[in-house]
Amino acid sequence: MLGPGQKSWKQLEPLPRRLGAELGKSVVYQETNGETRVEIKESVRGQDIFIIQTIPRDVNTAVMELLIMAYALKTACARNIIGVIPYFPYSKQSKMRKRGSIVCKLLASMLAKAGLTHIITMDLHQKEIQGFFSFPVDNLRASPFLLQYIQEEIPNYRNAVIVAKSPDAAKRAQSYAERLRLGLAVIHGEAQCTELDMDDGRHSPPMVKNATVHPGLELPLMMAKEKPPITVVGDVGGRIAIIVDDIIDDVESFVAAAEILKERGAYKIYVMATHGILSAEAPRLIEESSVDEVVVTNTVPHEVQKLQCPKIKTVDISLILSEAIRRIHNGESMAYLFRNITVDD
Repeated sequence: MLGPGQKSWKQLEPLPRRLGAELGKSVVYQETNGETRVEIKESVRGQDIFIIQTIPRDVNTAVMELLIMAYALKTACARNIIGVIPYFPYSKQSKMRKRGSIVCKLLASMLAKAGLTHIITMDLHQKEIQGFFSFPVDNLRASPFLLQYIQEEIPNYRNAVIVAKSPDAAKRAQSYAERLRLGLAVIHGEAQCTELDMDDGRHSPPMVKNATVHPGLELPLMMAKEKPPITVVGDVGGRIAIIVDDIIDDVESFVAAAEILKERGAYKIYVMATHGILSAEAPRLIEESSVDEVVVTNTVPHEVQKLQCPKIKTVDISLILSEAIRRIHNGESMAYLFRNITVDD
């Protein structure tokens, strides 16, 4: 039985059809005061319940729907409550920042407290996020579907080069390049702004004027980090450039990378990512940019963005999610879904 937690889950409608199952009877709505209400309309006692929850633009409402539905199923004596969350929200907030918090760990604790016993997700932003949970997490990979798209839908892909738009994405790009037997290029330099450049709390507390320092304590001074002029490590001249990443949200960095690759001689540019959040002005920026095509999976609803920008293409990953649901329900091994998958995928 499948319990949809969000009305905007249409991206994954093939799931119940593939499984030969019907959607469970439930009602999710907003009260006039903004509160979320969930009503389960049939008995779930002793059953395995899979809550399919995609994450639309209103992230916090989707999270509350998931928490309340899980708790409702828990109090209704469901045997196992499995969350199918293709894109896990707050995954970018998985590291400590200056006077910040690790919100992803907080969300993991809330899901466990609400009653979830298992999660199926896809391409977590950081693999270490699995350690935040006190119950099993199956982190599926979209790379087989994206690699298949490259081989079947990109003409003359043998003349392509896989590009990492920053050194942080180099491992993922290298994995794609090795599987496709293609070259690798990395963009590096001052135009890039990565998560590693953000304050992470190690400069806290701030220096205080006239502070007393122990006379024997002399710490070595750290040299300020300075990025070199922007460079493309690798040959992209006369080639198809395929930029790969896990999330494409604010697209400015991808657009800037595409401009650099055009200047270096790439004649066609693709951007491929698992999660196409495409916030704010992303469709317009993509349409006006040098990017020829943006390929994302349907882990996140983006029908509106596709209408605004015909360059956006979708790869369906419902097949692997439905197979994961079937195997978990039947108590079968998940190893087949991870065959030939590496840590860097």
